[in-house]
Amino acid sequence: MEKTNSRLDQMKQFIDKKTFDSPSPFSHWLKPIIKEVSYGSLKCEFTIRKDMTNPMGMLHGGVSAGIIDDIIGATIFSMDLSHPFTTINNYIDYFAPAMEGDIIEAQTSVVKLGRQIINLQCEIWLPSKKRLIARGYSNMIRIEKP
Repeated sequence: MEKTNSRLDQMKQFIDKKTFDSPSPFSHWLKPIIKEVSYGSLKCEFTIRKDMTNPMGMLHGGVSAGIIDDIIGATIFSMDLSHPFTTINNYIDYFAPAMEGDIIEAQTSVVKLGRQIINLQCEIWLPSKKRLIARGYSNMIRIEKP
């Protein structure tokens, strides 16, 4: 049986919708469309807009890093853990370009769930070309509630 919680149930209500009630202002700018969500995994679709590109018209590496960091954070949020977690590092490999107008998919998974540190990965794909755009690994550390 799959783990569930109120945050996960809330996120499931937004599957395939163009709006997502995220607490992250950056997420609102990215405009993800949730495609799949389960405990420890999130898959979102993004349309690359002009304001997400570099001077060559390709998806900006910083935006790729932002997508990775943001949906890894959303994955942690969906797990409804007893303490908040924050990013301590984010390592990204860039493999191929995506262009303005392309639709990309980003999917997260938990690599190791520890009590203090959670290691996750996120892959960004260009489904139309079956091409891996980037892969990121992140460590999240537990912080005390403010």
